[in-house]
Amino acid sequence: MKPELQALPLIDNSGSHRFELTVNYATAFMEYGNREGALALFHTEVPGQLEGQGVGTALVEKVLAEVERRQQQLIPLCPFVTSYLKRHPEWQRLVAPAYQRWFQPPAEA
Repeated sequence: MKPELQALPLIDNSGSHRFELTVNYATAFMEYGNREGALALFHTEVPGQLEGQGVGTALVEKVLAEVERRQQQLIPLCPFVTSYLKRHPEWQRLVAPAYQRWFQPPAEA
């Protein structure tokens, strides 16, 4: 995560079921919900003026740290989160067991 994004607070806007990260008066967010006793991450949105600045990555990292802090399991339904988890397997430990297969290498024929 870029150093200038580390100190920014992650806001849990539970009324809207989303985590929010505000950068320069623009807010990136990740929609979530509770499913099967875990936290399902549905969609990540980064405003156009923040794209390409590492804001999406910072949001994912902050959300994953929060999920871990809460000792919850994760259901990664958002393609952006799934892509991040494939590139950073150290976070796959948070994925609910039923969804771990998404991150397994394909079986050899």
